[in-house]
Amino acid sequence: MSVKTAATLCLILGFVSYARLSSNLLPTFKQCGQSAQDRIVGGETTDLDEFPWMALIEYEKPNGRGFYCGGVLINKRYVLTAAHCLKGKDLPRTWKLSSVRFGEYNTSSVKDCLSDGAGGFDCSEPPVDIPVEERIAHEKYNPLDTNQYHDIALLRLSRDAPYTAYINPICLPIKKTELQKDLTGDNLFVAGWGKTESKSESDVKLKLKVPVKSNSECSSVYSAARVNLGKGQMCAGGQKGKDSCRGDSGGPLMSLVQDSDEVYWVVSGIVSFGPSPCGMQGWPGVYTRVTEYADWIISKLKP
Repeated sequence: MSVKTAATLCLILGFVSYARLSSNLLPTFKQCGQSAQDRIVGGETTDLDEFPWMALIEYEKPNGRGFYCGGVLINKRYVLTAAHCLKGKDLPRTWKLSSVRFGEYNTSSVKDCLSDGAGGFDCSEPPVDIPVEERIAHEKYNPLDTNQYHDIALLRLSRDAPYTAYINPICLPIKKTELQKDLTGDNLFVAGWGKTESKSESDVKLKLKVPVKSNSECSSVYSAARVNLGKGQMCAGGQKGKDSCRGDSGGPLMSLVQDSDEVYWVVSGIVSFGPSPCGMQGWPGVYTRVTEYADWIISKLKP
């Protein structure tokens, strides 16, 4: 059997061969996904330097400016977010996505400080705002599609984001083990300020642990809403009052990976949609599954 024939047969039978993806435009696994792992226990309030890849997306509106979506920094020039944050049906046409903020903790204060537990305070550096020069929604995303397939996008920054203790990229799931892994049953983390197109939940960056549900279990729930989930989507949550309401539209669903001597965070999902009101018992939130789009992300990166 020739190599070509074997490859064709694999496609016909539905076999998938996962190979590690790579790009010299992405940070190494020792450079990305580094956060305060030892402090990820209970509670919903984050520390100043926790999840330093978190980004707030700012829009110009007729009556001012505001943050109404989130995302994550994946290298010095690109932020990963949801396509509905660029062209969603609920996004007012009068809003213009203009910039991204990094290193933020409390959006209501000029300087962010927390008690160090010894009578003093730890303070973060001022946040950094960087204009967006290119908006890249997935070509197959349809804002009017009830299923919200291909809800993924990239924002190219006008200049490099400065890497600091409070600004650092998260890793993409591009290793073979990550591309193959079934996350069902795992507890992952969602984080953010709860910024969506229609409301603002919190001034302070929050986090929440949510269990990943199987697509079959999730599909049985969402079929009642005439939503058919695809392989590019995943579900997590479903506990009353605990959902990606605590995160942002376009924000991350994150996994902590321990691979030999390397420990790092990976962006496994992107907040796409969920029940209204959110946090309903038995209704998990729906996320774009990043492993299904890792090659698309890499194909869009430019120096």
